[in-house]
Amino acid sequence: MIVDMHNHTPLCNHAEGTIQEYVLSAIEAKTKFFGFSDHAPMDYDPKYRMKFQEMQKYEKDVLNAQEKYKSEIQILLAYEVDYLPGHMDKRVLNADVDYLIGSVHFIEGWGFDNPEFIGKWEEQNIDEIWQKYFKTIEDMAKTKLFDIVGHLDLIKVFKFMPKSDIVKMATPALNAIKKAGMVLELNVAGYRKKVAEPYPSKALLQKAYDLEIPITFSSDAHAPEQIAMYNDEIICLAKEVGYTQCSYFIKRKEHIINFS
Repeated sequence: MIVDMHNHTPLCNHAEGTIQEYVLSAIEAKTKFFGFSDHAPMDYDPKYRMKFQEMQKYEKDVLNAQEKYKSEIQILLAYEVDYLPGHMDKRVLNADVDYLIGSVHFIEGWGFDNPEFIGKWEEQNIDEIWQKYFKTIEDMAKTKLFDIVGHLDLIKVFKFMPKSDIVKMATPALNAIKKAGMVLELNVAGYRKKVAEPYPSKALLQKAYDLEIPITFSSDAHAPEQIAMYNDEIICLAKEVGYTQCSYFIKRKEHIINFS
């Protein structure tokens, strides 16, 4: 991936490998712009994110790597922020970073993508959950707090699929993303999950292209060896839909680069 904007560190408590190992993997993959966007601290679900007191260490370590490897790769500093009204913190939202990824991992407090809570899926009306999920994505976009939409259709991770038309359900959210001027990430982590396809699906990506929503690329790596996995597949998908350019951010300003 020429641009890889969504990657983690061990500070989130569910990733492994050193910052240096991630960077060296990105250099080997010929990535030009590589972003660390670890899970931001929050007063909810603390088990799967860094602590507030670790923000300074995280930012310092990424910036040190940025300086150390500046002749080989441009490293970017970011956070992946959970959109959860009442729990987002100004220390994160106002952080001096290159960009913020807005992600939805919770529906009414339920961590729907967490294997620990997969049993709750059996209690749900699948179509209603998908509708609630995309409504939450829409609400997130309307805040205009974030630069990139994280894994647009993460709700499919365990392959609990709705009967309703997914593109139709997602269209209000995509319209809000377009209006907010956000970038949509093509996230390959889905290839590593039960659903075995990227976020978003080709159908949703086609709708995003039709709406002229810009894209970026993400490994969403939680281990160094996951950097640039499925690179060929995700680039091919983007080209099939019609994209030839992708975005990256420096100090919250969007830049565009050709990837083909």
